[in-house]
Amino acid sequence: MIKHDLIFFALLSIAFTVGQAQIKKLPDAYNIVWNSQSKNSSESMPCGGGSIGLNVWVENNDLLLYVSKSDAFEENNGLYKLGRLRVHLEPNPFKGAEFKQELILNDGYVKVSALKGKEKTEINVWVDVFRPVVHIEIESSLPRSILTTYENWRTTTFQEHPDEKFQNSYKWSPFDTVYTFKDSISFQENNVLFFHRNHEITVFDANVQLQGLDAIKDQLYNPIKNNTYGGIVLGKDMIPAGNSEGKYVNTDYKGWILHSKKPVQNQTIEMYLLTKQTATLNEWKSGIEELITTANVNVNTARANTIEWWRQYWNRSHIYIDSEQSQNNSKQWQVGRNYQLFRYMLGCNAYGVAPTKFNGGILTFDPIFVDKDKPFTPDFRNWCGGTMTAQNQRLVYFPMLKSGDFDMMKPQFDFYLKALRNIELRSQYVWGHKGAGFTEQLETYGLSNPAEYGWKRPKGFDKGNDYNAWLEYLWDTALEFCFMILETNRYANKDISEYIPLIESCLTFYDEHYQYLALQRGLNPLDENGKLILYPSSGAETYKMAYNSTSTISALQTVLSHLLALPKHYLLESSRNKWKEMLNRIPPITYTQYNGHTGIAPAVTYERIQNHEPTELYPVYPWGIFGIGQPGLDTALNTWNFDPRVKKFKGYVSWKQDNIWAARLGQTEEAAELCIKKLKDGIFRFPAFFGQGYDWTPDHNWGGSGMIGLQEMLMQTIDDKIYLLPTWPKEWNVDFKLHAPKNTLVECSYKNGKIERLNIIPSERKKDVIEFFEKPIQIK
Repeated sequence: MIKHDLIFFALLSIAFTVGQAQIKKLPDAYNIVWNSQSKNSSESMPCGGGSIGLNVWVENNDLLLYVSKSDAFEENNGLYKLGRLRVHLEPNPFKGAEFKQELILNDGYVKVSALKGKEKTEINVWVDVFRPVVHIEIESSLPRSILTTYENWRTTTFQEHPDEKFQNSYKWSPFDTVYTFKDSISFQENNVLFFHRNHEITVFDANVQLQGLDAIKDQLYNPIKNNTYGGIVLGKDMIPAGNSEGKYVNTDYKGWILHSKKPVQNQTIEMYLLTKQTATLNEWKSGIEELITTANVNVNTARANTIEWWRQYWNRSHIYIDSEQSQNNSKQWQVGRNYQLFRYMLGCNAYGVAPTKFNGGILTFDPIFVDKDKPFTPDFRNWCGGTMTAQNQRLVYFPMLKSGDFDMMKPQFDFYLKALRNIELRSQYVWGHKGAGFTEQLETYGLSNPAEYGWKRPKGFDKGNDYNAWLEYLWDTALEFCFMILETNRYANKDISEYIPLIESCLTFYDEHYQYLALQRGLNPLDENGKLILYPSSGAETYKMAYNSTSTISALQTVLSHLLALPKHYLLESSRNKWKEMLNRIPPITYTQYNGHTGIAPAVTYERIQNHEPTELYPVYPWGIFGIGQPGLDTALNTWNFDPRVKKFKGYVSWKQDNIWAARLGQTEEAAELCIKKLKDGIFRFPAFFGQGYDWTPDHNWGGSGMIGLQEMLMQTIDDKIYLLPTWPKEWNVDFKLHAPKNTLVECSYKNGKIERLNIIPSERKKDVIEFFEKPIQIK
């Protein structure tokens, strides 16, 4: 644990090297304030830090917390809650009192207060960023008895409803007997100890067998076997007071109660959490004891360190829109505030072992409030907890480049790095060639999700390919994470040496696999021009059985070019020559005509349209081949304006990227309109619990795509050039601080149609700044 903490502090010192001279706080108006209690968990407020997420709310005069940890994966690969805490005070301070619950953004905690005459009670809920500890601090003007109940709904093993299997890897499996296995909960001295230890046999074993990989099973990385997660609840001078039971919403639960020995005015309740893959349960218990010992520092020091982390986090970057007009609560003011609120939610899992999930992160609540047809336990989320859907995950992590949150990208990069060996072994075993062919729906260990792979597959079907109409031949999404890794080097000069094998392996797969496929059909591995024949390929989930998909070509061209642009020490000369040769083998992008206007085609040809994402715009974003300040902008604009599929598919819900494309193409009016729709207050009480979309709520790929679009409206970076306010409405006042390549900070204040302040660090980068366009870019 001590070593882990030192890593956190090292990351902290690196991340905040630039721009520490003056700490700039968020506007107080961005704090979320509620003056009434919540009706249920859907009206909860997020709180967290490190790798822990809390949903905090007060209901029927009790404080309640859902507790989540980003790596609590059970044997079916669901990401389950660690339970619920209930805090009850007697005499109850909330009855007939003036109530207030506030998210203090600058300091990263939730404050709940009750005022009744001269009686005042205040409860602060916060999570230690550097140690996995939840703190509930109670201060009261008069002594009160305190009951803290740890509540758990997994007290017995039960069979899951067929639809409930969508919370784990089984999804639409043909198996009727999929179980949620019980946790272990008990009083231990004056504490409540709770944990879940996975069985040795898990969905990993079923998946390996399904994919015909039993012969290499012993060589495969398996992170869920014997994975153990849980923790301990304790409070000074609190003792066990028996059990309780009840039903919250639609889920039965049991409770383990701790009671204060006597009424007190001040009390701190703590929950220590640990996830560890261990050979024995005793190892996990020893880990909990070590955690309590090493975390037993001065609580004031721990609190101060956590507050300092949040303040430095906000100092890295910000976007304030019309901040002086907060009382008007304009649409654009909401955009700026909700951008910060969603970034706060991302900060709750800054240093998790596992990445932040696109479908709710670690902040989900009872599913019936998201979908009335899902009356399941609080563990439920659609599209699984342990499946990393790449097209969705990318939108959570791309905005971290311009916000300067490079340290927070590591869990997502490490997810691919840890799984790399499994995928390379599969390629060699199934196809007999090298390279990592990461599929779209990936388990925590890298193999395809078994349901997406296909529980019922035709005999003789390619063992390396998903038997799925949406996902077949879809491997190029891993290249977006390779690109992000390369961009962290370009933006912040991060040492990416450990990830070079991952990038090279993803490229090797495409070079070898498509020559392999060509040789299955004929005598030549390349076409008559010496180019790879990318068939069958896929334009995301939309253009299926494509020939030379534009999205794949753009990905390969961009990743190869950026890899070759790395400083010399990253690549041997032989490797550099190899990648130059491969770059020359990448076929060109295909163009087409839209009523006489030349535009980008999604592929040379394709067999069918399966989804509704126009990947002909991928060369605009994420790959940056077309756009402001680049050749061929008119071609990209023709695609935006005249392609019938682009028009038909246009939208803003969930993972839709039209707001980003509009910004990249200089379409100010459309970009602003879509941005407002993306980042306006959501339908739930907490404004940045975005949804309901295609996935789950809170919808993190909705928030992430909103962040990206807003950033691109303010600043775009092409090679060494920085385009300032390229797609920004004149009537929107803004103050922002964003990161650009070459360790560059851009601070700008734009008011009443003019730039009032512009600060570029380092100053020598000022020559690369191109100020905003006066009018939207149009074509005749």
